[in-house]
Amino acid sequence: MSYSAHGYFPSPAELLPHVVRTQSGLAVIHTTHARDVWQRILSTGGVWQSATLLGPRRMEPPFAYHRAFGRIFDLVPHAQRLLAIGGGGFAFPKYVAEKHPAVVTDVVEIDPAVIDIARRWFYLDEASELQQHGGGQLNVICADGRRVLDDAAPSLYDAVVLDAFIRDTPVLSLATAEAFQAAHQALSPHGVLLANVVPDENDPGNGFLRSVAAGLVATFSHVEITLVVDHQNVGENYIVFASDAPLDLPDAIPFEEDFLGDALHDSTL
Repeated sequence: MSYSAHGYFPSPAELLPHVVRTQSGLAVIHTTHARDVWQRILSTGGVWQSATLLGPRRMEPPFAYHRAFGRIFDLVPHAQRLLAIGGGGFAFPKYVAEKHPAVVTDVVEIDPAVIDIARRWFYLDEASELQQHGGGQLNVICADGRRVLDDAAPSLYDAVVLDAFIRDTPVLSLATAEAFQAAHQALSPHGVLLANVVPDENDPGNGFLRSVAAGLVATFSHVEITLVVDHQNVGENYIVFASDAPLDLPDAIPFEEDFLGDALHDSTL
């Protein structure tokens, strides 16, 4: 990478696209430039999985929903240990490494090829060093996220972030009532769960969001839904927050009991 008085310029090698075989198919890593920002994209099947800014801002989350995950630290100011399920380009763990380096973050990614991609093109190793120097730790766990959740020690985490997809399809084993019960057990008494739900044009009634909300309402004392609109990258995400402690999010979308759908269960997957 290089810099000048006019900003950051990637090297010719950094501009070259790369194709890597992953468990969910061929992944393409390519670099774009828009609105005076260089950005590297990870996509599979034509679907953006993650991204990173390049240059001095490489630890900043490029997507609005990743930045919204940072609200964890408003809700649990003294958070010491986080669990993030779904690594991808490790955008949110990189944010934690830069802004909250004393925290221990366990990141679960099931695909070793994706972890290699993150190390090679998405600054994962640099983020690990940054967090270690700040007194924390960024632990990369190559495993099935649901198994890690089921095996977690009680009250181990102050926050659990669920952001696992196969291309554009959410991992349903992480959205069942049993998965939410496992997350509840793994959280400290004032801990918070965040679940990223992407609107689906084939699901105009938001059935999946309603099922997620139903499963969480049955498990946690407080559940709130927010909508994050990404004007720069043109997209929307629902972030569902759940905790036994009050949330009181000013931008929460009110919902009544009849909004809730049928919770998913392991036995029906």
